[in-house]
Amino acid sequence: MLMLDCNSESGSFSNLFEAGTGVNAPADAFGQSPAHLAACGGEAFFLLWQLQTGANMNQQDCLGEAPIHKAAKVGSLECLALLVAGDAKIDLCNNSGQTAADLALAYGFLECAKFLATIQHTQTMKLRGQSGYTQSDKCGLQRENPAAQKQEHEISGSASRKRRRSDDVIA
Repeated sequence: MLMLDCNSESGSFSNLFEAGTGVNAPADAFGQSPAHLAACGGEAFFLLWQLQTGANMNQQDCLGEAPIHKAAKVGSLECLALLVAGDAKIDLCNNSGQTAADLALAYGFLECAKFLATIQHTQTMKLRGQSGYTQSDKCGLQRENPAAQKQEHEISGSASRKRRRSDDVIA
């Protein structure tokens, strides 16, 4: 596979077609797939084509970076949106322990970082809504599903009312 600079122009992608590179081609020395290269170049159209042909959007390269990390590093909101819509793992960490949102922030792409943080928050809220069990948030604090909290409050409230009634009878 050919290694392309992240700031390459879209004409360079024709080399991938000429070389006959597969959608999930065996990793080169850097472990980058065509989807990595498209995301790294901010080439949303090429990335969309890769995703539609079955590219693994969570494939990690030698740095532990998936296409979502590459798109975040170059500030391509369009590529990030495609990857998120394709169910890319937003919380996937690279070898340095950084998520795509961390990289977007580190590279100065605040809008991309906010977008990813909003998507992460939305996904977390959906997970909480699907179960009544407590879950840890990013800081390790225990949070409960609001429905479970309401149910618990109703149960404890009725128990305390029963106690009050029995106290009234005794007194």
